[in-house]
Amino acid sequence: MARIEIYTKAFCPYCSRALALLGSKNVEVEETDITLDRNARATMIERAGGRTTVPQIFIDGRHVGGSDDLAALEREGRLDPLLAG
Repeated sequence: MARIEIYTKAFCPYCSRALALLGSKNVEVEETDITLDRNARATMIERAGGRTTVPQIFIDGRHVGGSDDLAALEREGRLDPLLAG
């Protein structure tokens, strides 16, 4: 199983949507809430190539983007193979 990391903020509907999709896959997700954590936010921005929006999602260390990107992978049938590792 792949390692899944997601950076989120409180009250973020896109974060909730991404978490719901990942939850429907019955995978374990490592969530980092950056709402009040400047260091975690800086780490996310660096890892995401300068992207500042949330969520930012990583699968096995590979940046896959945000909620819309995750949904696109699902529509294209490419998410399950990534999650399988």
